[in-house]
Amino acid sequence: MKPARFKYANPKTLNDALSLRAEYEDESRFLAGGQSLLPTMAFRLAQPEILIDLNWLHELNYVRLETSGAIRVGATVRHREMQVNRLIIDHQPLVNEAVFQVAHQQIRNRGTLCGNLAHADPSSEMPAVMLALEARFHAKSIDTDRWIEAVDFFLGVFETALEGPEMLIEIELPSMPERIGTSFMELSRRPGDYAMMGVAVVLTLNKDGTCANCRLAFCNASDTAVLAPKAMASLVGKPVNEETVRAVANIVQTELDPPDNINASSAYKTHLAGVLTRRALLKAVERASGGARAAA
Repeated sequence: MKPARFKYANPKTLNDALSLRAEYEDESRFLAGGQSLLPTMAFRLAQPEILIDLNWLHELNYVRLETSGAIRVGATVRHREMQVNRLIIDHQPLVNEAVFQVAHQQIRNRGTLCGNLAHADPSSEMPAVMLALEARFHAKSIDTDRWIEAVDFFLGVFETALEGPEMLIEIELPSMPERIGTSFMELSRRPGDYAMMGVAVVLTLNKDGTCANCRLAFCNASDTAVLAPKAMASLVGKPVNEETVRAVANIVQTELDPPDNINASSAYKTHLAGVLTRRALLKAVERASGGARAAA
């Protein structure tokens, strides 16, 4: 099918883009990579009156290291940049590792990280990664300017905390301290397919080797990316070894209640969550213990 007729605008400044959004409100859509938007328009599931093309907004095309050690990523940065940018590779290995699992390379060449997050597909890898990292989201409109914590951003299937004419203009990835290990693992039927289940792990160790903090976030486990707080809390203060990791994986399997879909039953997805949690935690502790934060 072909999309319905629409107007097209290519503003040259962020303020112009936000002004157009305020003018047309829900009848407008922002276009960056378009890898999620354009297919929905082709099937006429979305019929905006106007597309606001962000690709001319060079002010939003950046990956920047802040003095705090945090990394900020602008709204027009492609997934591909997350694969090759040295700041991401050196300071945000979880993002770098997970982005290779996002769809196919052709999609990653055009799709944007912020666009992916604003789309809020519960099967997507990046919302889970943001939850695990405790990222922050910068939302802006003509009248508002605010930061939203990742845990408050994803509200439901394709639903976020963005309000009215707001735009997600950047994300902030917190600095990664020493003795931290990360891992992302998923299982899909074929490379590039949506994951049947995926897990993002951020693990911090004390000097004695016990767990100081643990973050476990899952994709395709609910109607949004979700954490497993009981499983996370169960590991804190304990040594991270095969026995304790198996116990955490068992808790994950009782804590999650993933829905059935055409690719996997709820029972199989629950089984996968436990298996992937165990493997990802063991990989994360290996990286934390060795002091290597880069993806393997």
